[in-house]
Amino acid sequence: MQMRSIGARLTFWYTGILCVTLLMLGILEYGLLTYSLSRDIDAALHGVAQAIADQARKSGRTPIPPDLDELFRRFFGFSPATPYFEMLTPWGHPGSVPPSPPPLGISPQALKNALHGLSTFETLKDSEPYPVRMLIMPVMIDGQVTNVVQVGISLENMYNTLRRFVLIMAALFPLGLILAGGGGWLLARRALRPVDHMTRAAQRISGEHLTERLHETGTGDELDRLARTLNEMLTRLDESFRQVRQFSADASHELQTPLTILKGEIEVALRASRSPEEYQQVLKSSLEEIERISRLVEGLLLLARADSGVLRMDHKPVALDELVAEVAAQMQNMAKGQGLSLHLGNLAPITINGDREQLQRLLINLIDNAIKYTPAGGSVSLALSKEGDQATVSVADTGIGLSPDEQTHIFTRFYRVAAARSQSGGGVGLGLCIAQSIAQAHGGKIEVRSQPGRGSTFTVVLPLVG
Repeated sequence: MQMRSIGARLTFWYTGILCVTLLMLGILEYGLLTYSLSRDIDAALHGVAQAIADQARKSGRTPIPPDLDELFRRFFGFSPATPYFEMLTPWGHPGSVPPSPPPLGISPQALKNALHGLSTFETLKDSEPYPVRMLIMPVMIDGQVTNVVQVGISLENMYNTLRRFVLIMAALFPLGLILAGGGGWLLARRALRPVDHMTRAAQRISGEHLTERLHETGTGDELDRLARTLNEMLTRLDESFRQVRQFSADASHELQTPLTILKGEIEVALRASRSPEEYQQVLKSSLEEIERISRLVEGLLLLARADSGVLRMDHKPVALDELVAEVAAQMQNMAKGQGLSLHLGNLAPITINGDREQLQRLLINLIDNAIKYTPAGGSVSLALSKEGDQATVSVADTGIGLSPDEQTHIFTRFYRVAAARSQSGGGVGLGLCIAQSIAQAHGGKIEVRSQPGRGSTFTVVLPLVG
């Protein structure tokens, strides 16, 4: 069965890794202990044999050790239950010293090494009940091998020590795993407790309660960074939901107004017979409202495509200076109707790759915006220049200007400045948003500089290579 709890999985893996680690350490410690005990036994056997050999060299004969047990106790630290000792001739025959206890065999290789003055360690595994560790050492007098000392000790004590080590490890191993597993479970639950709090908090958050936030402990650890990241995401979601709700409300309001006017005019026209001129006037007014709805829907569709990343531009070479002059000529009548002067500044000959129709809409929106918010007697000017690898189109007016706060919101859809909201012909607040989307689709942007009462300058920055 799959474990769903992260704490359980962490505990399982932690305990498993600890189990493998303890097993490896236990095997390593067992090997080191065996090696250490073997080295100690060999060193002690060498000490005993060396003492006997030194006595033989001093006396010139093969003396009988006065106290063999005392000699073993001095080098081993204890008196072995069964010490082995024998003095042999260079050819492996028993000498004048009686063996203690009964003699053990000596291998031909060990005897050969002794004749060449070399000592040999051997382990006799066929002895009962435990193997015997033996040292065969030659006794050298005047460079000649006079005797061969054979000393040994049963490995019973070493085997008993190793057995006790294994029993102790076998008893402590499961206890250590149980304690470590329990401690790991408690630590995992304690470490993951903030995750439970975040889960419960996240379950309470919905589209209607996006103002709630996850608790941050302030420790700066991974979970705290996760909570901070989720809170930032919730903030963005809250803003997105708010914009969607505001967008829906504003779109409904802007569509409702022309539809209500359209419905009212048609109903009035149908209440009684009208002259052809009156019907014609109603149809003209209805057509204006339909055009207003069409522009609004078209703008919303363009913004929707821009938001979804599917706003496509038909990039072709566009003579930007000719396009600016053409749009300025189209907007002259509108400017004159508002009592404004629209004139062209310096137009540098610049050609870029772009969608001519969309760029025309961008310029019309900017100029239309400047005309709407410039009082009679003012002016609107256009200029085109080249700065590095960018083309800049500026639309400057002497209108009402924008406050710093308004400048941060003017590219938001359906946003209108306070002065515009008091005007019936102030538009629906999509023009600048659409213009910015078109500029961004061309890899550019729109910048604004403005002061209240001193006019505004909108600058379109477009890359020359598109």
